[in-house]
Amino acid sequence: MTSTDPAADHGHPAERARLLADPALTGPERRTALARLTDDWLTGLYRAAGAPARTALVAVGGYGRGALSPRSDLDVLLLHEGPLAEGLAERIWYPVWDSGVALDHAVRTPAGARAVAAEDLKAQLGLLDARHLAGDERLTADLRSAVLGDWRAAAAERLPELHALVRARAERHGELSFLLEPDLKEARGGLRDLVALDAVAATWLADAPRDGLAEAARTLADVRDALHLTTGRATERLGLHDQDQVAERLGVLDADTLLRQVYRAARTVAYASDVTWRSVERVLAARGRPVRRAARFPFGGSRRAPVGPAAPERRPLAEGVVEQDGEAVLAQAARPAADPVLPLRAAAAAAQAGLAVGYATVRRLAAETGPLPVPWPDEAREQLVTLLGAGEACLPVWEALEAEGLISRMLPDWERVRCRPQRNAVHRWTVDRHLIETAVKAAAMTRRTARPDLLLVAALLHDLGKGWPGDHSEAGEVIVRDVAVRMGFDKPDTDTLALLVRHHLTLVDTATRRDPDDPATADLIAGIVGTQAHLELLHALTEADATATGPAAWSSWRASLVATLVARTAARLAGDAPPPAAVDADPTADQERLAVEAARTGEPALALRAHAEPAEPGGGEPMGVELTLAVPDRPGLLGTVAGVLALHRLTVRKAGLRELDPVGAGPVLLLSWTVAAAYGDLPDAARLRADLRRALDGSLDVARKLAERDAAAPRRRGISTPPPVVAVAPGTASRSATVLEVRAHDAPGLLHRIGRALDGAGVRVRTAHVSTLGAEAVDAFYLTSPDGRPLDRARAEEVARAVRSALESG
Repeated sequence: MTSTDPAADHGHPAERARLLADPALTGPERRTALARLTDDWLTGLYRAAGAPARTALVAVGGYGRGALSPRSDLDVLLLHEGPLAEGLAERIWYPVWDSGVALDHAVRTPAGARAVAAEDLKAQLGLLDARHLAGDERLTADLRSAVLGDWRAAAAERLPELHALVRARAERHGELSFLLEPDLKEARGGLRDLVALDAVAATWLADAPRDGLAEAARTLADVRDALHLTTGRATERLGLHDQDQVAERLGVLDADTLLRQVYRAARTVAYASDVTWRSVERVLAARGRPVRRAARFPFGGSRRAPVGPAAPERRPLAEGVVEQDGEAVLAQAARPAADPVLPLRAAAAAAQAGLAVGYATVRRLAAETGPLPVPWPDEAREQLVTLLGAGEACLPVWEALEAEGLISRMLPDWERVRCRPQRNAVHRWTVDRHLIETAVKAAAMTRRTARPDLLLVAALLHDLGKGWPGDHSEAGEVIVRDVAVRMGFDKPDTDTLALLVRHHLTLVDTATRRDPDDPATADLIAGIVGTQAHLELLHALTEADATATGPAAWSSWRASLVATLVARTAARLAGDAPPPAAVDADPTADQERLAVEAARTGEPALALRAHAEPAEPGGGEPMGVELTLAVPDRPGLLGTVAGVLALHRLTVRKAGLRELDPVGAGPVLLLSWTVAAAYGDLPDAARLRADLRRALDGSLDVARKLAERDAAAPRRRGISTPPPVVAVAPGTASRSATVLEVRAHDAPGLLHRIGRALDGAGVRVRTAHVSTLGAEAVDAFYLTSPDGRPLDRARAEEVARAVRSALESG
């Protein structure tokens, strides 16, 4: 080690160089050895300078933590109580400056150090890591104790300040997990965030999840060390031109593997940071301290909303899931081991409510929930679509599931694209994050297609072929066919998903490389998509993919070219013979029996049975129940029945309405519903029938009851959704009725509001086809005037406006 002779400080650079060149020393061992070598050097300088009693030399900040990277600054404090001899500090600092080592120094009394810390958050953070080097140990110990006491006493004021500093840094430097040239220290998920987490832990108010955190910290520090040694500079930015050399120095296969290791470490740190700051917010809110919660968005952006003290009660969100303290957590009766759909149900409920999933909840789900049956139960598919359909609110929920391994368990192919970098300046995300970002963009486009579920799933899966040999679109088509079958999609839907994945780049490529005026160009696309429905899906997926890639991938020029190609292809497809109109199947014997009973008694007749699901081990409960209802036709029937179902907290998944005349005594409406019971409670048939009778005879005011319940319900933050689309289908859709198409975000009482609007408009609903795909309602109503004729165009548009107004005001 270094001599205490002042002339011996010139030997420190040589010893330091030998240490850094020693191949036996790497990682934490080298950082610790370098810190000890530096400790001895500075101690020798301090003693040689003739420092008097009642002084101490103290390492602070990163150096105070006892680990130095090759080009780290030295943060040193000369602490004193009495007067200092003139030139004392310079006699310590000048040899350090002469050696070329960067030095951040200060000379202060204990009181002065505390006063600076009270005004300067960064100074206070540095002092939290104070470590004694030389001199009066009591001075250092007293300062450490006082600074920690100050920090804990002022935690309620300083932690929000620290959180704001963390957010601002993330906005400036981006997310380490996705940058091709990341700043290992300053970017979100980097080394600075680890310091912030330690500072939070020092308050004793909250602590970060520790699983994997030490390993992540070591990975980031090792990469920074290798970067310093490779470049010879104190840089924190892992530039593209340095990555191969850094990977070689660390013994990593290649630069892509290096980036994936860095990204995984950064995600661990970022996730721990998210969990920790939510915990801090809850603690401060419980103490009556208003805080400002930042909902995280891509690339470090945030949307801040005031949050007051959290209510202690647990409010139901879904079966087995409740809201507590601003998070989605498991209900006390939840049994994850017996409910493989619970992770998706909890995630979907959280995202739709604009909440995060509690850390303990995700951990328990990962530990106790078994794999999904193959094929997936219908509910699992619906919940995945509901989760994706939440848009930006899906992101933090998805990150939590991914952090605990639930995504890769659910979709094994995900692991191949997880944290995979895309070395293309156009792409701003890793492959996996690009996929979920595409789904977020697609969630805003669900009104553009009759199959929002297929759009969202295609968005999530469209680049799964990346990382496999050959064209990723061709590889992706093969993968998605397998994934779709495992998810339980039928063959037509599987074929559609495969088509979308195989051709997700076709529209842009064709629009920008082929002559748009050549009829053969539209013919080419028409031959690929085959149907208008496929064209709509592919157009929406193309735009979602491009806008999720980055600003360079989608311009107004490209958008215009693609839109023109789509319009010409749609005209080409419209020239083909229209498909035959859908014909309802003949009524079953049970349906005819109910219709006869309703016609003879003039009362509603209904039957309930469990919704049939394929028997799968561990498949959980049926998704809902089948409700068949026969009622003598009368005005306002659809809205009234839908309102009664909403009062019983039944969510309509599918519905069909048709007209029968079983005994020649007048029309009877037959309604076939698939309903999902909220929180798993099946409806009581007798009570449901009684409420229907009361609603139909006017003794039960359904609208008022629903309004009272809505007014009494606690207001949640919720999520933003695309506005409803209400449109009159082309005249060729039906010759005997006017078809009104409604696409909207599903919500309690949605069908009731539509039915009331149609009743108020004075039209008759002859047939209806209602479906809920995830959280999106896609409905078609066949309308006539009271005399049974189709509506003229002006009248139809008037009805459409009435329905749209009812949905927008609801």
